[in-house]
Amino acid sequence: MRHRSLLILTTTVTVSALTLSACGSRDDKSGGGDSGEKTTVVIGVDAPLTGDLSALGQGIKNSSDLAVKTANKNNEVEGVTFKLESLDDQAQAGTGQQNATKLVGNDKVVGVVGPLNSHVGQSMQKVFGNADLVQVSPANTAPELSQGPNWQKGDKKRLFDTYFRTSTTDAVQGPYAAQYLFNKRKLKKAYIIDDKKTYGAGLAGTFSDEFKKLGGKVVGTDHINPDDRDFSAVGTKVAKSKADFVYYGGEYPAGAPLSAQITKAGSKAPVVGGDALYSEEYIKLGKKNVEGDLATSVGAPLETLDTAKTFMENYKSAGYKLPYEAYGGYSYDSTWAIIQAVKAVVEKNDGKLPDNIDDTRKQVTEAMQDVKFKGVTGDVAFDKYGDTTNKQLSVYEVKGGKHKPVQTGTFEEG
Repeated sequence: MRHRSLLILTTTVTVSALTLSACGSRDDKSGGGDSGEKTTVVIGVDAPLTGDLSALGQGIKNSSDLAVKTANKNNEVEGVTFKLESLDDQAQAGTGQQNATKLVGNDKVVGVVGPLNSHVGQSMQKVFGNADLVQVSPANTAPELSQGPNWQKGDKKRLFDTYFRTSTTDAVQGPYAAQYLFNKRKLKKAYIIDDKKTYGAGLAGTFSDEFKKLGGKVVGTDHINPDDRDFSAVGTKVAKSKADFVYYGGEYPAGAPLSAQITKAGSKAPVVGGDALYSEEYIKLGKKNVEGDLATSVGAPLETLDTAKTFMENYKSAGYKLPYEAYGGYSYDSTWAIIQAVKAVVEKNDGKLPDNIDDTRKQVTEAMQDVKFKGVTGDVAFDKYGDTTNKQLSVYEVKGGKHKPVQTGTFEEG
């Protein structure tokens, strides 16, 4: 892993840095600070912009767009204008890999925000790693992306220096949910279901390990196809198991109908899941059948953070048609982290970026390791694996058709 100790950033995102207005910087082609011309660079965004998960993907794209507009309006990096290029991965690993190749091939791209899905992130890492192109995900939570396939055995190994994320991982998200349900809710019997994908299976695994360690009992397990919508057979098995709750490792398009059909089968067990259930779309799909369901999500609720107030106001003022959703704040911070890394490179190179894009990308990746600032989601910084140092998590319960926060804290290793 590369470190550059001289690039210690302590930039603070202030209210003025978050003030939004129309992007009014000069359009230009090349150059540096000395000539008065501006260099245009591109920040890529990869997310599911269409399909079942598009609500989350559009929130990621819009929030990145807001960060770019804010940076340009405030002339955050002297002599540099930022532009956004958004690509749709449709939550498919193959498409994500193709998008990664396309972004690497654009010699204006200095960094990439995304993707949403961990399995898509896995498909992109090597492409970006080979090109020294930094990637900052606002939503990937599978631990192996940053800590290697043997992380659970204590053999943690960073595979790609180019990979970073602003969301915490399932190594803490699953166990945090287990502690909450066992210790706070006094629920002792779990039925565990996952969708066999990288995110879902991994999350269910970390939850199950901690729940059993605490003394909880797993009364049944199942795997579902995330493309299916008929889960009546699984619902019947859950009802017969007398489980206190169902833990689902998966995403809201299948999670909502799964919960509804468990309820219709006669079970009163709430469905509990991770951040991929923390979406307005989960409630829209499940309606009254998902009342009482719970979801954990990364970080503290934005409305409780002073650092997020300006972001929320500016997002509303910008007139985006869709909400910023679960990862909006993390997407803004991921984009701002790339902007701050570019700023560090410009300052190191006498007010301009290197002439060679390969040198620029390499230096931006090196600078990212030391990026630190107060972001929308709180203090933003990265550890030696590229993971966020912010380990806060929250539990939300569906009450009155809304996700209401019921607990915020950090996972305590026992």
